[in-house]
Amino acid sequence: MEALPVLAEVSRRVRGSIDLDGILEDILALLAAELGVVRAAVTLLKRDTKEIQIDAAFGLTPDEQNLGRYEVGEGVTGTVVRTQKPVIVERVDDEPDFLNRTGARARAESLSFVCVPIVIDDQAIGALSVDVPATDRGELEQLVEVLTVVATMIAQTAASRQSVAEVEEQIEVGPASILGRSRAIQPVIEMIHTVAESDATVLIRGESGVGKELVADAIHYASSRRSGPLIKVNCAALAAGVLESELFGHEKGAFTGAAVERKGRFEVAHGGTIFLDEIGDFPASTQIMLLRVLQERTFERVGGNRTINADVRIVAATNRDLDTSMADGTFRQDLYYRLAVFPIHVPPLRERRTDILLLADAFVEKYARALGKDIKRITSQAIDMLMVYHWPGNVRELENCIERAVLLTRDGVIHGHHLPPTLQTAESTGTSNEAGLEATLAAVERDLIHDALKTSRGNMAEAARALGLTERKMGLRIRRFEIDPKRYRLRR
Repeated sequence: MEALPVLAEVSRRVRGSIDLDGILEDILALLAAELGVVRAAVTLLKRDTKEIQIDAAFGLTPDEQNLGRYEVGEGVTGTVVRTQKPVIVERVDDEPDFLNRTGARARAESLSFVCVPIVIDDQAIGALSVDVPATDRGELEQLVEVLTVVATMIAQTAASRQSVAEVEEQIEVGPASILGRSRAIQPVIEMIHTVAESDATVLIRGESGVGKELVADAIHYASSRRSGPLIKVNCAALAAGVLESELFGHEKGAFTGAAVERKGRFEVAHGGTIFLDEIGDFPASTQIMLLRVLQERTFERVGGNRTINADVRIVAATNRDLDTSMADGTFRQDLYYRLAVFPIHVPPLRERRTDILLLADAFVEKYARALGKDIKRITSQAIDMLMVYHWPGNVRELENCIERAVLLTRDGVIHGHHLPPTLQTAESTGTSNEAGLEATLAAVERDLIHDALKTSRGNMAEAARALGLTERKMGLRIRRFEIDPKRYRLRR
């Protein structure tokens, strides 16, 4: 058994896939082809029924697959899920706990059975099991090692899909959530949970595009004020004279054009949260009024003398260096300290690279659904380009890149050439910095050939047919680009 080529191919397929349901059967078929597996199944624990059920299978009919249902602790599969430990059955006919619930195994077959758990965050979510021709225990123990690695890859992909699903479910009903599993973003998530239930004023700091508004959303919807309004004000988008009226309202006749009485954003946000974005652009005159609201929780409308109570939770955000602004006198120190009761720093995307693929998958699903497209996966080269780019525009730039790629693709696959020119670097495309049209076209052609060879597992004839080329032309291009098809072949 040559395990490494098999694991490498499974890794490539999982890494480039955004569709767990579609990739499972592909993985099981690969195990059958390369490891001599007779039958294989992935069983998952259903949250609603607490029943273990076959989710994907190889070598089983649909009827047989539907029969594959177990309680936790029932039979070999149920025991593996309960104990989170692999089980080897050298001869299924000699094992009383082997239920053969699918009815797929004939009496004449001499089979061994191996089952390993699929675990996320110390919780078993299912199992991966295979039937192989009966063999000795040493071979079966080697198979356990291979299947355990495959189960880990499946678990990691399932965890990503679960995170995306949880965020989508929350967004549908209103609350926002922060998507990410990196060490850099975890403290942010913990601080959101810590501060949400209080009424403490929060100052969110971070570069443009990191998701400061999303953090404000998460704080509001996790708080006791979630049923109240969430009012957002971009302070940089309003002139000084307009901003004061927008925030605090005005009385009729307070200034030229004030034909009617108008409530300000603080009044509209009563009982909820007000999010003041770009707080570093606050003009000096309005800073004094905001300081009073923070200190006394009261204000007056422009042109009025009636004191109004502000039952509002204040969350502010800025991408400016407020320390410098305080030093040069453009931002009040006393206002800063009132705002920064609970500061949260959101890290830039370049410091949370392990979240890039998770975010990319979420954006692919979002825009594929919006555009009515079926996007199956992201190619390896496109993934490499996403991972090496420095992302000056952070998460916002990543979302825009993925939206563009989903719009451009015609084959249900995100290729490297679908990404913006800013990502088409010499490192990612294999071209020089002086690359022109010819080099760019060559990079696209190389990407397509690599992808076709990966799909055909190194079969040049099959890859040539997929690209609409003759085998001779395919051979010429492979020599031109110095591509080794053998790297995509799997040997048993």
